[in-house]
Amino acid sequence: MKNQDLLNITEAYGSPVYVYNAETIESQYKRLTSAFKKVKQVRINYAVKALSNLAILQLMKRMGAGLDTVSIQEVKLGLAAGVDPKKIIYTPNGVSMEEIEEVAALGVQINIDNLSVLEQFGTKHPKIPVCIRINPHVMAGGNTNISVGHIDSKFGISIHQIPHILRIVELTRMNINGVHMHTGSDILDIDVFLYASEILFDTAKNFKDLEFIDFGSGFKVPYKEGDIETNIEEFGDKLSTRFKEFCKEYGKDLTLAFEPGKFLVSEAGKFLAKVNVVKQTTSTVFAQIDSGFNHLIRPMLYGSQHEIMNISNPNGRQRFYSVVGYICETDTFANNRRINEIKENDILAFSNAGAYCFSMASNYNSRFRPPEVLWYQGKAHLIRERETFDDLLKHQVPMEFEPVTA
Repeated sequence: MKNQDLLNITEAYGSPVYVYNAETIESQYKRLTSAFKKVKQVRINYAVKALSNLAILQLMKRMGAGLDTVSIQEVKLGLAAGVDPKKIIYTPNGVSMEEIEEVAALGVQINIDNLSVLEQFGTKHPKIPVCIRINPHVMAGGNTNISVGHIDSKFGISIHQIPHILRIVELTRMNINGVHMHTGSDILDIDVFLYASEILFDTAKNFKDLEFIDFGSGFKVPYKEGDIETNIEEFGDKLSTRFKEFCKEYGKDLTLAFEPGKFLVSEAGKFLAKVNVVKQTTSTVFAQIDSGFNHLIRPMLYGSQHEIMNISNPNGRQRFYSVVGYICETDTFANNRRINEIKENDILAFSNAGAYCFSMASNYNSRFRPPEVLWYQGKAHLIRERETFDDLLKHQVPMEFEPVTA
């Protein structure tokens, strides 16, 4: 996608707008599978929560990926995209037993992270294969909100509770066909992965009928030129060697599973917004855009720094700007960032907008959610329409009040 392609998209579909490059997604998928080519059976389950548009799920299916889901709605989106239910894993947290049973009835792989739920489900449905999510007590991730494998996390069953798991499995005679962990997101140090992997291998030894081991994901992607990222090739080489050793010890070849989201789609995405106003104050020059944290909340929520380019003036002299939104709260995307000179009506492109941007968008301030466009084989394809005022009213029920009397 060249700058002119992006500008043409804003002309055709307006701003703000999300744009995803299918070629980048395909390249990242190939990169990940190539890193583990020494393993006989590898399964990549795309984390739907990162970007759940139906066209993206269809693209994942086309490449051969399965899906990692956390809600029955994500499961049904996957099925609507034509994904085989056997290639979908469902890893909920704190949901009702009714939802878990409904998903199980669809033929999807169930992954349980709670002793109480494990006992209830195993008692009622001992023949349905279940994966168990372990909490390895490993602190990892780029932000406390996305670190999910530590001792105080609500996710997973503690490794110290494995005797409880084994007791439930023995009493219910349920079928455990997988073990799983996910320590966090934006993990740079591959030694953290390898350390946690050893904990998962030790856990796996307790179960004799496993089909797969799921190592989660959380690989760090670059957010700007020269930024650091997880060395996926080195990690793939080291974990593949260790995984093959474990399979030999275990007595059969298991499937090595991952569930990347951000790794596959983050760098594929651009978020395009128009500059409404350039505002000079006594200390700052603000570039105020036609968007806010209702469309891109990650800088405010996680402190993430998305690279911002002025694609209307890519060769202009660089100046310092604070890029802010139109929300009636502080919604700052960048403080005193060097950006090519900005004028009103210029289009700014935010990088790494493929993951957790549209999927976390809202109608705050009663603003519409933007459209989504997929750049595929050199052409722009609209894959979600911009919302309208009718969409805001669609599920609201007006009241008829009695007139006020004196």
